[in-house]
Amino acid sequence: MCGICGIIGEDEGDILQRMLQRLVHRGPDEQGIYRHSGVALGARRLRVIDPEGGHQPVHNENRTVWAVMNGEIYNYRELRHDLLNNGHQLSTRSDTEVLVHLYEEEGFEAFRRLQGMFAVALWDQERRVAWLIRDRLGIKPLYYAIRPSEAGLDTRVVFSSEIPSLLEAVPDWRLRPESIAEYLMQLYVPGPDTTIAGVHQLRPGQAMKISDGRVELLRYYSPDEDLRNGQPWTINEAVKEVLHTFEETVNAHLVSDVPLGLFLSGGLDSASLLAIMAKSQNGPIKTFSIGYEHPSDQSFSELESARFVATHFKTAHAETILRPDAVSLIGKVVEGMGEPFADSSAIPTYLVSEVARQTVTVALSGIGGDELFGGYPRYLGLRTAAQYQYLPLRLRERVAKWSQRLDGGETSRDQAGRLKRFLQDGHLSLQEQYRRWTTFIPAEWNGALWGEGLESMFVGDRPLGPTDLLFAQWPSSDPANCAMGVDLQSYLPDDLLRMADRMSMVHSLELRVPFCDHRLLAAALRIPSRVRFTGWQLKGFMRRMLRGLLPDQILRAPKQGFMVPLARWLREDLHEMVHDLLSDDVIRKRGYVKPAYVRWLLDEHESRRRNFSDQLYALIVLELWHRGLHVSASDRTTVAATL
Repeated sequence: MCGICGIIGEDEGDILQRMLQRLVHRGPDEQGIYRHSGVALGARRLRVIDPEGGHQPVHNENRTVWAVMNGEIYNYRELRHDLLNNGHQLSTRSDTEVLVHLYEEEGFEAFRRLQGMFAVALWDQERRVAWLIRDRLGIKPLYYAIRPSEAGLDTRVVFSSEIPSLLEAVPDWRLRPESIAEYLMQLYVPGPDTTIAGVHQLRPGQAMKISDGRVELLRYYSPDEDLRNGQPWTINEAVKEVLHTFEETVNAHLVSDVPLGLFLSGGLDSASLLAIMAKSQNGPIKTFSIGYEHPSDQSFSELESARFVATHFKTAHAETILRPDAVSLIGKVVEGMGEPFADSSAIPTYLVSEVARQTVTVALSGIGGDELFGGYPRYLGLRTAAQYQYLPLRLRERVAKWSQRLDGGETSRDQAGRLKRFLQDGHLSLQEQYRRWTTFIPAEWNGALWGEGLESMFVGDRPLGPTDLLFAQWPSSDPANCAMGVDLQSYLPDDLLRMADRMSMVHSLELRVPFCDHRLLAAALRIPSRVRFTGWQLKGFMRRMLRGLLPDQILRAPKQGFMVPLARWLREDLHEMVHDLLSDDVIRKRGYVKPAYVRWLLDEHESRRRNFSDQLYALIVLELWHRGLHVSASDRTTVAATL
């Protein structure tokens, strides 16, 4: 596991060293640099595989191919064996060295053979070609910017694992105003764009070829290929084949030369990982869970169910009762993300990573199980919506109008709120309904929302998002499958995996996500639609598949994960901070939204009429991020300055 960065093109001064300095947390153990005419590669290394010998950058026998990598290749031992049989001479036992020799053997096709999480930069000196490659599901990040050289003769490509590091090579950066609206709607900025104009990220399964100053983007993998190419199984075939692939995948993720553990929430995903790990590990597995001290926060604690699972599998279980200083904690999370990001799951991920790093260097997480096996209530909601559309449109329009008088409860995400929103949106297309269900602009707000500088930039009343672009492209007639396809290509890489990478790496912890293995995804996509939600139950197939491996108490339990009592924090612990950061003067200065909208959010939330913790937290994070830039108010910090 590492942080990587570099410059393809003219290398100037100490830029690479400054970029590396911003990545020390990703690789605290050592630093490596390779420079040659037209290329500079850098790596900060966290020692996991071959701790003593796996230095980076790596090279082939005659030093004509060089590479740096962030991540892990889980099938590197098999690949290494094949390479040795073909006459290659490998000087280390690291997974990274396999890359350069495999590239020698097969060229770009070598990357299709990798099983793992990776972001790679490779330099082919003889052909004067550079490659940037990101893994299939986007587990590891890779940001880039295409820049003119100082002499103005050729373009340069600068790249890095994180945006703050990349900006050391982009001194004239400016905000991209559209990203602010995207962020406030979705709590993250969807790729390939970022908050910074001209800074992009490679998409999952994408590669960049740089040759003679020309840049070409190539897509070497897309998850819908597996759906198009695979024939659906019968339910018995699916149980057998998916479980077999799942076991192989988890075991592959256990390859490590340093201590390894598991984030344990007590939910189905992490418990299933533990069940497979327990079958192959000799000693007790180290598991980590967190809980909260405040009596009002006990409903957010997973300690009881996690303790039950840990006891069942006889793990070396570590429980931490957290008494965090919420103000300083949120500041650390914002700094660690390095970009506006308001999924509050980042907070417990930061905390449990901090605890785990005290005893292990690698940990597994259940991220991705919901997207593969159907774990979100909105998937069943969309299937229900498809049935509802058989009613005449005029009737559904009348119901939508009538439903406005219903009491929606404290939040649109509780049972009453979901029913009200379902009825209000039932006359719309399924694609539009799903977009509305996954946006964070409250449907109850009827006034002007966006600041003047943003309003003119939208198509209609909003920027186009990934749901608009991906829903109709997914090759399935089942709307729940289409929704899962959207999430696999947007929410999973741009929210969950981005959060998991930053919050673990800020503590120099490698986090592995077996559910995001492309082989397991290919198997999961062959589960027939009618089977995935057996009995109209979330993860119905997965629960059936795991019978006999997990206790019935876990198989019957509702969805559970790492959460924080954010709503109470905003009303109590963070009250003073909230009103300081979201004052009328601050909101007006930024110019992103109307002060009246923010006042309404605060009033509704603090009166407990509605839970607007997501929306308020997003605004708080945005303001903290701005203040962390250490630039003047007239430079980059307002909409007017970026237009």
